[in-house]
Amino acid sequence: MDEVRRKGLEKMNEVYGWEMPNVEGDPYFDLTVDHLFGSIWSRPGLSMRDKRIMTLTAVTAVGSRDLAEIQINAALLNGELTEDELKEMAVFLTHYLGFPLGSAFNGAVDTVVRRRKKAAAKGAEEDKKANVESALKLHAGETRE
Repeated sequence: MDEVRRKGLEKMNEVYGWEMPNVEGDPYFDLTVDHLFGSIWSRPGLSMRDKRIMTLTAVTAVGSRDLAEIQINAALLNGELTEDELKEMAVFLTHYLGFPLGSAFNGAVDTVVRRRKKAAAKGAEEDKKANVESALKLHAGETRE
């Protein structure tokens, strides 16, 4: 594994809060790891929390609930945002993006919190496995079933 890939995977793991596998031979995954995480998420100047809030705002604005759920989960997992802060973001974003998108974000927060509580009752390993599978599907361009 070259230095660019190693740096990108390390940042991707930090951003998501779990261990992503290195997927070889997938051009889209290569671009995601090497450029998005190796270059963009690794730039100085903004904190991880700042980047998370911006990412949550952007994916909410374009109506991507799947990506919002991954980012919400990671924000909670990494201690960047609390459930209360995420709920407050939903209220705030609703007034700038409109009710349908704000409501979808609020629902995504509820879904992730409910899923995390259920996983905590079962054990964290199942939650990690589900998170990795979801992220791999999304980065491959697949959508929720």
